[in-house]
Amino acid sequence: MTENCFWIKVKEEKFESPDLFTKMALLFATKTTAGRVKKDLDEPDDSRAPQIKKKVKELRILDPKTAQNLSIFLGSFRLPYEEIRDIILEVDEERLSEALIQNLIKNLPEQKELTALAELKDEYEELCEPEQFGIVMSSVKLLRPRLNGIQFKLTFEEQVNNIRPDIMNVTFACEEVKKSENFMRLLELVLLVGNFMNSGSRNAQTFGFNISFLCKLRDTKSADQKTTLLHFLADMCEEKHSDILKFTDELTHVESASKVSAQILKASLDTMERQIQRLENDIKNFPKNDDDPDKFVQKMTGFSKYSREQFEKLSTMHKNMQKLYESLGSYFVFDPQVVSVEDFFGDLSNFRSLFLEAVKENNKKREMEEKIKRAKLAKEKAEREKQERQQKKKQLIDMNKEGDETGVMDSLMEALQSGAAFRDRRKRTPRNDNRRVVLERSRSRHNGNPSAV
Repeated sequence: MTENCFWIKVKEEKFESPDLFTKMALLFATKTTAGRVKKDLDEPDDSRAPQIKKKVKELRILDPKTAQNLSIFLGSFRLPYEEIRDIILEVDEERLSEALIQNLIKNLPEQKELTALAELKDEYEELCEPEQFGIVMSSVKLLRPRLNGIQFKLTFEEQVNNIRPDIMNVTFACEEVKKSENFMRLLELVLLVGNFMNSGSRNAQTFGFNISFLCKLRDTKSADQKTTLLHFLADMCEEKHSDILKFTDELTHVESASKVSAQILKASLDTMERQIQRLENDIKNFPKNDDDPDKFVQKMTGFSKYSREQFEKLSTMHKNMQKLYESLGSYFVFDPQVVSVEDFFGDLSNFRSLFLEAVKENNKKREMEEKIKRAKLAKEKAEREKQERQQKKKQLIDMNKEGDETGVMDSLMEALQSGAAFRDRRKRTPRNDNRRVVLERSRSRHNGNPSAV
């Protein structure tokens, strides 16, 4: 290496820190390596002595993985251990966060480990950071139930806001389907058309059909393959039963209801009830103490009552929803236990979309046909006007020809009758004056000398 080489000039020792080496040993070293590090620290040679000023603290109770996870957690939130403990004791909602509680629940050592750490509180300074944190938190009574209760409190409104809209959407959808007279008329029309098409088969004169059949109307094509039974029905409704078209506006919640899983909805309510019951039991069995900072019972008792009231309301709404859906099952003759809420309203939502699409396609088709018809009429009109112009032109030419011939004959007859034809001829051949004088002399000789004859 040359004198200007980077590695000659570096001064890495300025970043040296006992805590840095401790964390690295905990995070990245295996137990064997950690032991080797400890040995190296206990018996440092002269070359390493300036780098490590404090020996790495060995884990006493926690396993390396748990200690590593706690180190990451403590490094993320960067709060004093006592402050984290006080936030939990006081149920301080201004400083509490869902992320903090979730990470604590996830990374907290088991209760037996916390109990073992509590016995080492006199050796606090000799322990590593994760175990020091464990000692601080071991002083909190019923720590894990307490954390579960706080987490439930922090997430309760979110749970309610996820459950209530699903119940309401299904409830509204059930009521809309049951009350929509136009949808009932459409079903009657489909039944009529279906029985007509199935006449002569084993399905003739059917009394009803499954709602899922509605989506299959699009699969039945006409003989010329240019339209479908669904488009035919939509066209018939537009022409003769326009009120039926309003059913799409009356079933506004079927799409939202189709996204609700009744199974997940019930499971969410059951989970909420278990959480409320567990919280009530924890509050009931919580040890009495006069420790002012511990406000768990005080704050969670009010929340427990509130959450129970909200759950009872949701439970009542859910039972009403179930009754309405069962009523639909009886009304349309299907088993609500077999046909799920998702499937039933999913079929209705798909049919509603397909019907609206068929109406649009029919309108587009009619507009195209009307456009073609107008173009055809315009073309025919132009051709007709062209032929009329040509006919008039021909008639005008023929009239001019006939008019010329008739005019010549009329002029000739008029000239003969008036003698103008003869006058015109004499005018065209005038006599010579000398010849006239000779003729006159000749006539005078004959008249003036009769004896000579």
